[in-house]
Amino acid sequence: MKELLEYEEQERKRYEINLKHLSNGVKFIDLKAVYIDETVVIGTGTILYPGVILEGNTIIGENCIIGQNTRAVDSQIGNETEVQSSVILESRVGNNTKVGPFAYLRPNSTLGDHVKVGDFVEVKNSSMGNGSKASHLSYIGDSDVGENVNIGCGVVFVNYDGKNKHRSIVKDSSFLGCNVNIVSPVVVEEGAYIAAGTTVTHDVPKGALCVGRAKEKNIEGWVARKGLLDKKR
Repeated sequence: MKELLEYEEQERKRYEINLKHLSNGVKFIDLKAVYIDETVVIGTGTILYPGVILEGNTIIGENCIIGQNTRAVDSQIGNETEVQSSVILESRVGNNTKVGPFAYLRPNSTLGDHVKVGDFVEVKNSSMGNGSKASHLSYIGDSDVGENVNIGCGVVFVNYDGKNKHRSIVKDSSFLGCNVNIVSPVVVEEGAYIAAGTTVTHDVPKGALCVGRAKEKNIEGWVARKGLLDKKR
């Protein structure tokens, strides 16, 4: 019975917190399905979907969309930003930025304005400047990414050598193709292009094209000689 009374008291307090935000212009899809700490600040016009959890000293700007099952802890989110089904821990997100679905911002990460961090992208102890994007399936760790940088699918910042963490810098308007490995510490200078499948182990000059992959070789007739066409699949 004691546990039930404690639970009912917690639910009452949670509902009162949600009602306070509702009266201040925050919109709820389901008023009873959002969990907000007393210390959280939310701007007018922001929409909260079911399953949202906002903890600690989190501050959310105006006219944001915080999608279902998003969790933010001790973080700041700017105005008109959209977060879908993601986790944001001790980080800062700018204005008009899109996060998720299924993105993970680990502590000490900073996203600028008009940034996109898409599905299954992890950012850790890193910054991304205004207009940069990592749309899917990438890891950005211990790095500083400038403005208007494209980070392709499958890019990995290789920041750990088994003993120490290292930091890399990717400067403004650079382009990282799909499946690129940035083996830290390296500097990619402004406007450089890195070809898909390249492993970068040295600094890349301004405006250069960096290519580091094995030359493709086709062996004609190999499948037939091995008799693989005759095998049942």
